[in-house]
Amino acid sequence: MKKELVEKIKANPDYQKLVKTRSGFSIKLTVAMLVVYFTFILTIAFNPSALGAPLGADTVTTVGIPIGMAIIVFAFILTGIYTKRANGEFDDLANAVKKSVGED
Repeated sequence: MKKELVEKIKANPDYQKLVKTRSGFSIKLTVAMLVVYFTFILTIAFNPSALGAPLGADTVTTVGIPIGMAIIVFAFILTGIYTKRANGEFDDLANAVKKSVGED
């Protein structure tokens, strides 16, 4: 890519908005996932009996199993949220940048 084109793209207000918006959004989702995950891990480390308690009197399944599964589902949901926004708003901004610099 030519240096002039790179500079033109970097100076584009749509590109700057894209970078700022996408970075902020991905950081928020990352922090949300890390909080959920590390809360689970720290609970295992410092209060294992809370997650090791059985779900019922006659069951061997513990509280930690459905919570662990919920964390996996939460990760899929966050991925879906990001994908939906990326395919909408972020793609629109990227297309606007391409159109303004004349690169299709």
